[in-house]
Amino acid sequence: MSTAANPAFERQQAGTLVARLSEPRRFLQIVAGARQAGKTTLVGQVLSRLDIPSVFVSADEPTVGDTAWLAAQWERGRLAATDAGKAGAVLVLDEVQKIPRWSETVKRLWDEDSRARRPLKVVLLGSAPLLMQQGLTESLAGRFEVVHLPHWSFAEMRAAFGFSLEEYLYFGGYPGAAPLIKDPQRWRRYLLDALIETTISRDVLLMTRVDKPALLRRLFELGCRYSGQVLSYTKMLGQLQDVGNATTLAHYLELLGGAGMLTGLQKYAGKAVRQRGSSPKLQVMNTALMTAQSGLSPNEARADREFRGRLVESAVGAHLANAAAGGTCDLFYWRERNREVDFVVRAGRTVIAIEVKSGRAPGAFPGLGAFAEAFKPKRTLLVGGDGISLEEFLTKPVEHWLQT
Repeated sequence: MSTAANPAFERQQAGTLVARLSEPRRFLQIVAGARQAGKTTLVGQVLSRLDIPSVFVSADEPTVGDTAWLAAQWERGRLAATDAGKAGAVLVLDEVQKIPRWSETVKRLWDEDSRARRPLKVVLLGSAPLLMQQGLTESLAGRFEVVHLPHWSFAEMRAAFGFSLEEYLYFGGYPGAAPLIKDPQRWRRYLLDALIETTISRDVLLMTRVDKPALLRRLFELGCRYSGQVLSYTKMLGQLQDVGNATTLAHYLELLGGAGMLTGLQKYAGKAVRQRGSSPKLQVMNTALMTAQSGLSPNEARADREFRGRLVESAVGAHLANAAAGGTCDLFYWRERNREVDFVVRAGRTVIAIEVKSGRAPGAFPGLGAFAEAFKPKRTLLVGGDGISLEEFLTKPVEHWLQT
């Protein structure tokens, strides 16, 4: 397998961004996604395809940190737009959420340009979708469009790096770590130090209030260990040996989900009030987070039937959860007494139920029948075993399974 990225590879969101930046009108474009989703690379590819000048700057420097710097960079973009005439220019601000009160400054500068009719198009990049969203909703409502970059899918890792299905299950969808997979120990250290620790310490703890940072870290570790399982908040607190409460854990799960790491799926009940009150099903957003935390080698992970079963189910869940994070659908699980459905996907009025035959589940799936009788989904799907192959399911976008 080649570990060198294909230089011609381009994520599908690049086409969307090129089309928007090629429009004559000006607008504020947000490119948001988890750390290492390829935001900077994608925007660099897009800029190389445009016929208008651009200014690219990053706020991810130790000396950067105030709104005066942001205003100065914006002025550079204005000068480029003036020099270009009617064609205008593009200003790209990377890691903009690192600047305190960035959204208020962007709003002021954007509104000034609107009044002056300056042909400056602006692209903001950010590593933590939740934190970006807070700034957007507080100050920039009605002024922006969003391109969401999820973790890399199996199809993308296969196209860019030649990943096999087994390699994707273990090493997940982090393109920056792909060249290290021939040395699993080095790959693991990279995941733990450069991705997991950096995301928690720089994208979450330093940028939002967390009263119990040690609890958040332990919750993340617990979520990786129990990905694919339903745990009540009471059981989580018992496992974490903390005197916190369910509200705190739910908030921390939201923060970890916003950073593209771990989410808690709610129970599907057809009524939002019951969904919010349910015990969450823990779900990693990238299976690499599970394997790096486990300490198991690739061979050990394959040989451990219980772990591999959870890895398979979590890979399906991560595929669905990343689509949900991008607004394609809503994602739930379902359980009633001893009957369960692994995943329930809802898009508008379309509902589908998905059961994963991971090797650790029983051969019969009474939950699918019970769910179908209670909620009349559009279709029920079995992934693995004598159903849809895992490779086929992970290769196709979630929209494929929702189609009429």
